[in-house]
Amino acid sequence: MLSRMLQPIGLIALLFPALPAHAYDTMASHAWVFDVTTHTVLMDKSADVSVPPASMSKLMTVNMLFEALRDGRVTMDTTFPVSARAKSMQGSTMFLNETDRPTVEQLIHGMIINSGNDACVVVAEGLAGSEEAFAKQMTERAKALGMTQSSFANASGWPDPGQRMSMHDLGIIADRLIEEFPEYYPVFAQTEYNFADRAPDNRFNRNPLLKLNIGADGLKTGHTEEAGYGLVGSAVQGNRRVIFAITGLASEKDRAEESERIVNWAFRQFSLKTVVKGGVHIADAEVWMGDADKVGLVAAADVQRLLPALVQDQMSAEVVYNGPLNAPIAQGDQVAELVVHIPNQPDARIPLVAETAVGKGGFMTRMTTAAKVLHARFFPAEAPAS
Repeated sequence: MLSRMLQPIGLIALLFPALPAHAYDTMASHAWVFDVTTHTVLMDKSADVSVPPASMSKLMTVNMLFEALRDGRVTMDTTFPVSARAKSMQGSTMFLNETDRPTVEQLIHGMIINSGNDACVVVAEGLAGSEEAFAKQMTERAKALGMTQSSFANASGWPDPGQRMSMHDLGIIADRLIEEFPEYYPVFAQTEYNFADRAPDNRFNRNPLLKLNIGADGLKTGHTEEAGYGLVGSAVQGNRRVIFAITGLASEKDRAEESERIVNWAFRQFSLKTVVKGGVHIADAEVWMGDADKVGLVAAADVQRLLPALVQDQMSAEVVYNGPLNAPIAQGDQVAELVVHIPNQPDARIPLVAETAVGKGGFMTRMTTAAKVLHARFFPAEAPAS
């Protein structure tokens, strides 16, 4: 039997603010915004649709190189040759020549800060022998990482029908770079790099958020005629980190302004709250054949959730459990859930545990319970209304 105990709003009024009246509607054609601290998706606008990623797909190339560093296949001092193909790359470059032997460390800076297409080809050829082989490895690795809407035809994001990623997938790889490679990730926050003093006009990081003092520390811009302007960004404020991926903007100006708006929205319209205090009595659940006829329900520990930060009168909550609960019950056993209903958001489901232990009832408990069951069966009209 599924038992539900509705909790009055008063029980949680101090715990849960309500949703904003209107969700933010981005100008981007595709967008994904994610709170890393609580693993909460704040925005999903066609985020699982495969689209041209432009230079934002360089994040996957960077990931492949970071993995090679972690596995010991290369070091920061490893050098790679520069092929004629790499030197001939157009668009953004770090201005490599065939006589150069750039180190892995230099190539990381060239890919991230200069958005060097030449650097990406050098890395691809250095790790896999050819860019074609590397692109196949990128696609296979993306699938293994759960990036289901990604395929790669090259290492740089150069326009190609086979080069596709979703904003969700770009968010996945951004999150991975931050969480898995903290020793290398700070390069994304560096604002300029000028390899061999060859790129005075291309030395600046294109990420417009880095100069705004809003906690931004990455990750990558992208632009082609087909894709429009896009950005994969991340920012930290207080104890929260937000990641986002957007594309389809009409201009550099639109990209910069929309990125800043998204960061401000994510941090201002949502707040991290302790929604339930650990060990605080929330409700009681009925117990069958126990030495007590009910048991208190509590959260095992403090529970934090990211919630919209406005009024608090649109919430409801209920305790849900399969009951009555069969004795014996050990203290700390998970026996129920507190389900909080938030308009226009998924329910928040919080596990509840037994506040105390309940042992099996003795002979008199069993006799009394049996008598109640028999009475209810043969005299249903006298049974209390439920």
